[in-house]
Amino acid sequence: MRVATLASPRRPRITIRSWVCRGVSDGLKGPLVDKLWGTCCDRLRLPMNTSKTLRSGRCLALALALLTCAAQADSFKLEPGFLPLVAGKDLTGWKYKPSESFDGKVEASDGRYTAKDGQIVVNDYNAAKGPHLRQLWTQKEFPKDFILRLEFRASVNADSGIFLRGPQLQCRDYLVAGPYKALKKYKPQDWNQIEVVVKDNVAHCTCNGEVLEAALKLPETGPIGLEADHGQMEYRRIRVKELTSK
Repeated sequence: MRVATLASPRRPRITIRSWVCRGVSDGLKGPLVDKLWGTCCDRLRLPMNTSKTLRSGRCLALALALLTCAAQADSFKLEPGFLPLVAGKDLTGWKYKPSESFDGKVEASDGRYTAKDGQIVVNDYNAAKGPHLRQLWTQKEFPKDFILRLEFRASVNADSGIFLRGPQLQCRDYLVAGPYKALKKYKPQDWNQIEVVVKDNVAHCTCNGEVLEAALKLPETGPIGLEADHGQMEYRRIRVKELTSK
């Protein structure tokens, strides 16, 4: 006679996200939660003085879960043929003209540019530290045809720019001011994609697929640069592919 057996119940899978949510709903408190909350505020762009009501219960659990998802989702890989212009966690390969190199440094000498997690952060102007307008340049020049791709996130009314062998492509909080206010796909205070295709010294520039400049004329060679004007601007995934047609 076959003896019936009871299947053992499956144990629920414990993940970081479920642990965090359960812990917060059970009243998890202390410096660890405060630190995690600060990180969430930074990643999710929430003010640090967010009310205690928002900091409690499921709202905090949601923020922490979103942070976990964001960390897991950031698995960007370079496309074939592209090389990064930000090497690791510092400003190696970048300089102030004529010859102030920032190899091995995480911050420019006046604090206007900071390397962070593979990004270059353009910091707001501080009169006590240096001039209003700054330009950070690659040490390398680009005489060949190339494709430049990057993502940027602008604070409210931030004004920056991308230099292409010298001439500037405006990069800013586009819908507030400047020549590209009619963009329909621009995402305020979120990540936006820039692509520049340079062929025969003419650049075709787009933001999220919308044309910024159809035929921006460039000199025969020169570096790539980032401008600091006002407001905070973040650049990430800055990469270039040199083409062999020239």
